[in-house]
Amino acid sequence: MGQEAANVGQLREAYRNWHESKGGSADHWMSICDERIDFRSLADGVEKLEFTQRYKSREDLAEYFDGLTGSFDMIHFTVDEFVAQGDRVVAIGSTAWRSKATGKEFETPKVDVWRFKDGRAIEFFEYYDTAIVQAALAE
Repeated sequence: MGQEAANVGQLREAYRNWHESKGGSADHWMSICDERIDFRSLADGVEKLEFTQRYKSREDLAEYFDGLTGSFDMIHFTVDEFVAQGDRVVAIGSTAWRSKATGKEFETPKVDVWRFKDGRAIEFFEYYDTAIVQAALAE
Protein backbone atom coordinates (compact mmCIF):
# COMPACT_ATOMS: atom_id res chain seq x y z
CA MET A 1 0.00 0.00 0.00
CA GLY A 2 1.36 3.43 -0.97
CA GLN A 3 1.65 6.30 1.48
CA GLU A 4 -1.37 8.13 0.00
CA ALA A 5 -3.55 5.05 0.55
CA ALA A 6 -2.16 4.58 4.07
CA ASN A 7 -2.96 8.19 4.97
CA VAL A 8 -6.49 7.87 3.60
CA GLY A 9 -6.90 4.60 5.49
CA GLN A 10 -5.95 6.25 8.78
CA LEU A 11 -8.39 9.09 8.18
CA ARG A 12 -11.21 6.83 6.99
CA GLU A 13 -10.98 4.91 10.28
CA ALA A 14 -10.69 8.07 12.40
CA TYR A 15 -13.73 9.70 10.77
CA ARG A 16 -15.72 6.47 11.10
CA ASN A 17 -14.91 6.32 14.83
CA TRP A 18 -15.71 10.03 15.25
CA HIS A 19 -19.11 9.64 13.56
CA GLU A 20 -20.04 6.38 15.31
CA SER A 21 -19.08 7.70 18.76
CA LYS A 22 -20.95 10.97 18.02
CA GLY A 23 -17.83 12.84 19.12
CA GLY A 24 -17.58 10.79 22.29
CA SER A 25 -13.84 10.27 22.02
CA ALA A 26 -11.01 12.17 20.38
CA ASP A 27 -8.49 9.43 21.16
CA HIS A 28 -8.38 8.26 17.55
CA TRP A 29 -7.58 11.81 16.39
CA MET A 30 -4.80 12.15 18.93
CA SER A 31 -3.33 8.81 17.85
CA ILE A 32 -2.76 9.97 14.24
CA CYS A 33 -1.46 13.47 15.08
CA ASP A 34 2.21 14.27 15.41
CA GLU A 35 3.35 15.87 18.66
CA ARG A 36 3.89 19.13 16.75
CA ILE A 37 0.76 19.36 14.62
CA ASP A 38 -0.29 22.74 13.20
CA PHE A 39 -4.08 22.57 13.72
CA ARG A 40 -6.26 25.40 12.40
CA SER A 41 -9.92 26.21 11.96
CA LEU A 42 -11.68 28.74 9.75
CA ALA A 43 -13.35 30.25 12.85
CA ASP A 44 -9.86 30.99 14.27
CA GLY A 45 -10.92 31.53 17.89
CA VAL A 46 -13.81 33.91 17.22
CA GLU A 47 -16.10 34.85 20.15
CA LYS A 48 -18.07 31.85 21.52
CA LEU A 49 -15.80 29.55 19.51
CA GLU A 50 -12.55 30.32 21.31
CA PHE A 51 -11.62 26.63 21.24
CA THR A 52 -11.12 26.99 17.44
CA GLN A 53 -7.89 28.92 17.96
CA ARG A 54 -4.68 27.68 16.34
CA TYR A 55 -2.92 24.82 18.11
CA LYS A 56 0.73 23.89 17.63
CA SER A 57 0.94 20.69 19.66
CA ARG A 58 -1.01 17.48 20.14
CA GLU A 59 -1.03 18.07 23.89
CA ASP A 60 -2.80 21.44 23.52
CA LEU A 61 -5.16 20.05 20.88
CA ALA A 62 -7.24 18.35 23.58
CA GLU A 63 -8.59 21.85 24.31
CA TYR A 64 -10.16 21.96 20.84
CA PHE A 65 -12.01 18.67 21.27
CA ASP A 66 -13.07 19.54 24.84
CA GLY A 67 -14.46 22.86 23.60
CA LEU A 68 -16.22 21.32 20.62
CA THR A 69 -17.91 18.50 22.52
CA GLY A 70 -18.53 20.72 25.52
CA SER A 71 -20.43 23.20 23.34
CA PHE A 72 -22.18 20.89 20.89
CA ASP A 73 -23.74 17.43 20.54
CA MET A 74 -22.91 15.72 17.25
CA ILE A 75 -25.81 14.65 15.09
CA HIS A 76 -23.62 13.28 12.29
CA PHE A 77 -20.25 13.63 10.67
CA THR A 78 -20.23 12.29 7.13
CA VAL A 79 -17.27 12.12 4.77
CA ASP A 80 -18.35 11.54 1.19
CA GLU A 81 -14.97 11.62 -0.51
CA PHE A 82 -11.24 11.56 0.18
CA VAL A 83 -8.81 13.13 -2.29
CA ALA A 84 -5.13 12.34 -1.80
CA GLN A 85 -2.06 13.63 -3.56
CA GLY A 86 1.43 13.36 -2.20
CA ASP A 87 1.44 14.12 1.52
CA ARG A 88 -2.01 15.80 1.49
CA VAL A 89 -5.47 14.33 2.01
CA VAL A 90 -8.69 16.31 1.67
CA ALA A 91 -11.85 14.99 3.32
CA ILE A 92 -15.08 16.35 1.80
CA GLY A 93 -18.46 15.92 3.44
CA SER A 94 -20.91 17.47 5.88
CA THR A 95 -21.60 17.60 9.58
CA ALA A 96 -24.49 18.51 11.85
CA TRP A 97 -24.48 19.49 15.52
CA ARG A 98 -26.81 20.79 18.25
CA SER A 99 -25.76 23.67 20.49
CA LYS A 100 -25.88 22.66 24.15
CA ALA A 101 -26.48 26.30 25.13
CA THR A 102 -29.39 27.08 22.79
CA GLY A 103 -30.68 23.70 21.56
CA LYS A 104 -30.40 24.97 17.97
CA GLU A 105 -29.24 22.54 15.32
CA PHE A 106 -27.19 23.26 12.23
CA GLU A 107 -25.72 21.39 9.30
CA THR A 108 -22.80 22.60 7.22
CA PRO A 109 -20.62 21.41 4.36
CA LYS A 110 -17.22 20.44 5.75
CA VAL A 111 -13.79 20.21 4.13
CA ASP A 112 -10.74 19.12 6.10
CA VAL A 113 -7.25 19.44 4.63
CA TRP A 114 -4.57 17.23 6.19
CA ARG A 115 -0.83 16.94 5.60
CA PHE A 116 1.16 13.91 6.70
CA LYS A 117 4.81 13.20 7.30
CA ASP A 118 6.12 9.74 8.07
CA GLY A 119 2.58 8.47 8.63
CA ARG A 120 1.65 11.17 11.17
CA ALA A 121 -0.64 14.19 10.67
CA ILE A 122 1.43 17.37 10.90
CA GLU A 123 -1.07 19.93 9.55
CA PHE A 124 -4.84 20.30 9.62
CA PHE A 125 -7.18 23.06 8.44
CA GLU A 126 -10.98 22.82 8.59
CA TYR A 127 -13.42 24.76 6.41
CA TYR A 128 -17.13 25.06 7.20
CA ASP A 129 -19.94 27.63 7.38
CA THR A 130 -18.90 29.68 10.42
CA ALA A 131 -21.96 31.98 10.11
CA ILE A 132 -24.39 29.10 10.57
CA VAL A 133 -22.45 27.86 13.59
CA GLN A 134 -22.52 31.32 15.20
CA ALA A 135 -26.25 31.61 14.45
CA ALA A 136 -26.82 28.37 16.34
CA LEU A 137 -25.08 29.94 19.35
CA ALA A 138 -27.13 33.14 19.29
CA GLU A 139 -29.76 33.41 22.02
